[in-house]
Amino acid sequence: MTTTRLNPLDTAWLFTESRATPNHVGGLLEFRLPDKAPRDFLRAMVAEFRSHRDFVAPWNQRLKLPFLKNPLPSWVTDDDIDLEYHVLHAALPWPGGERELGELVGRLHSTPIDLARPPWECTIIEGLDENRFALFIKMHHALIDGISGIKMLERAMATTEKASLELPPFWSAPSPKPSRTASKRAAPSVANAAAAAVEGLSAQARSLPQLAAAFGSIIRRIGNPDDGLSVPFDAPRCVLNGRVREKRRFATQQFGIDRLRTLATAAQCTLNDVVLALCGGALRRFLLERGELPAKSLTAGIPVSVRPKDDEGTGNAISFIVASLGTDLPDAGERLQAIRSSVRHAKAHVQNLPRQAMTQYTMLLMAPTMLTLLTGIGGRTPPMFNITISNVPGPDKPLYFRGAEMLSIYPASIVTHGQALNITCESYAGQMNFGFTACHTTLPSMQKVAVYCADALAELEQVFLPKPAAKKRVRRKRSI
Repeated sequence: MTTTRLNPLDTAWLFTESRATPNHVGGLLEFRLPDKAPRDFLRAMVAEFRSHRDFVAPWNQRLKLPFLKNPLPSWVTDDDIDLEYHVLHAALPWPGGERELGELVGRLHSTPIDLARPPWECTIIEGLDENRFALFIKMHHALIDGISGIKMLERAMATTEKASLELPPFWSAPSPKPSRTASKRAAPSVANAAAAAVEGLSAQARSLPQLAAAFGSIIRRIGNPDDGLSVPFDAPRCVLNGRVREKRRFATQQFGIDRLRTLATAAQCTLNDVVLALCGGALRRFLLERGELPAKSLTAGIPVSVRPKDDEGTGNAISFIVASLGTDLPDAGERLQAIRSSVRHAKAHVQNLPRQAMTQYTMLLMAPTMLTLLTGIGGRTPPMFNITISNVPGPDKPLYFRGAEMLSIYPASIVTHGQALNITCESYAGQMNFGFTACHTTLPSMQKVAVYCADALAELEQVFLPKPAAKKRVRRKRSI
């Protein structure tokens, strides 16, 4: 039996777990049924999945809790996996739409995973309209980072319908060895930012002067920003930052990437700036309707890829920045420009650090958040920022599984005390897919945020991409 000890970051996800704050992540994958698929296509898939006994790591890893001889938890290989537990079958009353699917996923995401088993579940969902079905797969964050897990699922699919017909279930698909380029470029996620920082905690003494200067700059700006740089712990008190309960809400939204890029080009900003502006506009309207919009702008914690000036292009460059969402500005155009300026200042602030100082800076920046989770004081202290928003690149071509084309993939993330809403986006085959995960009690009708993102996009297009006015036809008078 092979044994692998958990690293400190993954161990923290176990120690901070509670009934109200389960630490699992997930992915909602929507598919179109193959042409001429038999009526029992999904029933047969469930039966075949439950009979497939070949497993590869990490799907066959079970938690071994610490004891006297081994004070740290570890992963051990489990050869006796009960697939009746791990593979579930659910159906929506036909025809199920996005709202009904979101409600089901919210309930599935609310239930903690049994840590006495390999910590993952797969639910096959039928009853969707437009000839669709879905898979909702969730896994504990201690087992795998959510974004890495989604990438693993993508690798278990094929790029053509024919090649996908005989594919095994994802837990049997061996992961290909990452290329040198892929191994050097990690996805900009919260876990990867923390992991990169932990790995970089060397050469501390050499970086102390730059580190002191960076945090001194932040401290001077708290409560008195002078150049557009948003800083941690300068966020306003907000309904998003209190205590949470166990039930979750989940909603989705999707936009064409070409549409977003056209807007970004017209506004002279990045695609990520547009994503933040959609979220900022939607949150402003949502909180304004509830009478809970702070006078001061909300801020977002954003995992980003940054490369210091002294970096020659090797290794991970994942950090964590804080930026304004411009929710104090009623004008959509001004809001986007404020976000663009804030993000640029935040990235420049980090990129001015040498690599050794940047990784330690990231770890120290994230330490207060981890500390509030470990001590249970999250939601009772001033927020470091109001919301986490992640934007992760995905495959740019369609993928297939068992002859079914994958239409979209939506990340479902973690909600914690002090962070009642998480927004994670992933691009796929020309679409940008938004997954909204929230505390059911704190944010009733959270689905409106997803709807308001569409309205925020239309509003920005009116500002930066106005349609030319139609020329009026002038009727000439006939001379008699």
